[in-house]
Amino acid sequence: MSGRRLPPLSALRAFEAAARLRSFKRAAQELSVTPTAISHQIRGLEEHIGVRLFERQTRRVVPTAAAERLFPVLRDGFDAFAAAVDALRAQPQRRALTLSATLSFTAKWLVPRMASFRQACPDLDLRLHASDDPVDLHAGLADAAIRYGRGPWPGLDAQPLVHNRFAPVCSPHLGLRVPQDLQRHALLHSEWRHPTADTPTWQRWRERASADGLDFGDLDFDAGLRFTDESHAIQAAIAGHGVALLSLALVADDLVAGALVQPFGPVLDGHPHWLVQAPGAERADLAALRAWLRAQADAG
Repeated sequence: MSGRRLPPLSALRAFEAAARLRSFKRAAQELSVTPTAISHQIRGLEEHIGVRLFERQTRRVVPTAAAERLFPVLRDGFDAFAAAVDALRAQPQRRALTLSATLSFTAKWLVPRMASFRQACPDLDLRLHASDDPVDLHAGLADAAIRYGRGPWPGLDAQPLVHNRFAPVCSPHLGLRVPQDLQRHALLHSEWRHPTADTPTWQRWRERASADGLDFGDLDFDAGLRFTDESHAIQAAIAGHGVALLSLALVADDLVAGALVQPFGPVLDGHPHWLVQAPGAERADLAALRAWLRAQADAG
């Protein structure tokens, strides 16, 4: 299809206004230009199409027969343009946010709650960025993030979101009843990227259990299956491959559904999951996201 050979849009607008108002002066007022500018635009249009459009008379201009043919086409066209633009303006503008979180928190806590998010924030699109590597919030790579740890988080606004407690969990099909039953099953380990003295591990759990008077004989608490992704350890526990020491907050839905059970304690305190964002990022969409996250955390 060949390109359209149209006169300049400014000349067509000047002609449409002058023909509709029957006045160069009033057309100039509507378009916020001078009457001379309107006259020049129309003269250029007449030269472009080779047809005279107005009879210039004293104190007035009279459209020619050619102008009367052209005017309704342009009028209807500009009316259609205006209606289309107004319709676009009337459409609600959807907002989008990126929330970064660890792989396990995204899979086990955020994703199951997405239906609730859509109900609470129907005009807000949420992009979940799942990574165990912290993103640079100052660079705008995400609008907010959920991080696990002790904190503090320098240069960021942070508030604790989910408090974590860790306990042995497993498939109910394993039939565990008392801590000594661990000797009959494999231990599932989550490999922490930056372990500290208070990281919830099976060794720490053994120390706590021993202090409570429990005896596990020669059970090797370092043996078993190891996972670099906590969500994989959760799936292995659900599948019955062993017993995992997991955050009760992350497996809450699995415990309610009966896919996992917490057969016994003791329970270890872990660090919170924190909601963090760059300072000064006070926007209505972020406030809505924070309110939803807080409501979900408070509901357990």
